[in-house]
Amino acid sequence: MLLEKIKTPGLSHLSYLVGSGDQAAVIDPRRDCETYIEKARAAGLKITHIFETHRNEDLVSGAPILAEMTGAKVVHGPNPEKPIVYAQTAHEGDCFAIGQLELQVLETPGHTDDHLAYALYDTAYPDKAVGVFTGDALFVGDVGRTDFYPDRLKEVAGLLFDSLQKILALGDQAMIYPAHGAGSVCGSGMAKREFSSVGHERLNNPRLQIKSRDEFIEVKISENHYQPPYFKLMERLNMEGGEAAPRVMRPRNLSLDELKDCNPDHVIDIRDPMAYASGHLPGSMSLPVDMISAFAGWFIAEGERLALIASDEQELSEAMEHLIRIAFDDIVGGYVGIVAAAKQGEHITQMPMIETTEVALRLDADKDNWTLLDVRDDDERANNSIENSEHIYVGHLNEAWRKLDKERHYTLMCASGERATVAAGWLASQGFENLDIYLGGISAWQQAHDK
Repeated sequence: MLLEKIKTPGLSHLSYLVGSGDQAAVIDPRRDCETYIEKARAAGLKITHIFETHRNEDLVSGAPILAEMTGAKVVHGPNPEKPIVYAQTAHEGDCFAIGQLELQVLETPGHTDDHLAYALYDTAYPDKAVGVFTGDALFVGDVGRTDFYPDRLKEVAGLLFDSLQKILALGDQAMIYPAHGAGSVCGSGMAKREFSSVGHERLNNPRLQIKSRDEFIEVKISENHYQPPYFKLMERLNMEGGEAAPRVMRPRNLSLDELKDCNPDHVIDIRDPMAYASGHLPGSMSLPVDMISAFAGWFIAEGERLALIASDEQELSEAMEHLIRIAFDDIVGGYVGIVAAAKQGEHITQMPMIETTEVALRLDADKDNWTLLDVRDDDERANNSIENSEHIYVGHLNEAWRKLDKERHYTLMCASGERATVAAGWLASQGFENLDIYLGGISAWQQAHDK
């Protein structure tokens, strides 16, 4: 038998390959799905089933693509909004055999209306479930968000509570296999560990300590989550069925002249934030490789053409993988070599960074025409903030920049300086010139004022 977890970096997406006899099933595949075929063939297995736990909001599903490549049937939950055109609909109690294994369907709405969990049984030891694929209903250390139906907040939170009871009823022995791990936008309280059991979660998961349905509902509706614009694109593609990923996951190389002439909608500097601050091409925005999955969907729209600037070829390859998985396919190419550009006489601009002493001096002086702009999320801001700073979440600058004064001087801050660099880079790409970054952010401020 085989049960293998396949993790997608950046998105912290977890998918699974399950096999027994000569058959295999894939749960929640990603768009670039050749890896599942390769792993199945290496184990002498044929993929016969593809199970989706729900309509994903944060990545393009690989289910219709993998089905076309393998002939496997796709199984999805009942979707009241619009049928999933590439899948058959499963309901509570349906059972699917994969060799000696069985996957039994649990309808588990709450995170989404179409959400399913799949209880995994070994027919040779049938008394209790071996495990359960929980999708976005139950994570290690957290439970699913319930904010996708704003006019039904209390109802869907209650549905999730009921769904969790179904999962808990499988027994403490069952291992849980969620669709995301720590770092995903689908939950903020996930443990860094990616293995757990129903019993361990029953004892330790903070949300499962809430025994009252009404109390659970109130806790869930008070949570703060962000929905980047690209979620709507993912939802549409995951109902209609997205196209296969490009076979070559590396942008073509651009010369400096080609970069200047290709006329993209966005020039994206994917290098480390400190490298961007030290020197970058005018008009480029900062979106480090490891932050693409979290923030690209705020600043890039469907169909926009992208050019990438990197430190090396590996960065270009990784960036393209992240972008393709969220359907930003129109990558005209990548350029490596800011130093080389400087040697050719190209104008290179910097993003100044300041420290706590300078921030304190500016605050004390009550400087005219200067704003300390905090770009952390609402929960971070509520926990600790700097007096007289203003707040706009980094993602909301995608539109909020239009209301800012380009003549004003802004110092961007976050917890350390990374998100502040993304924010500053975005504003710079929109024509703001009076910008700098508070290096160390609220962490440095706390250190200085705790002494």
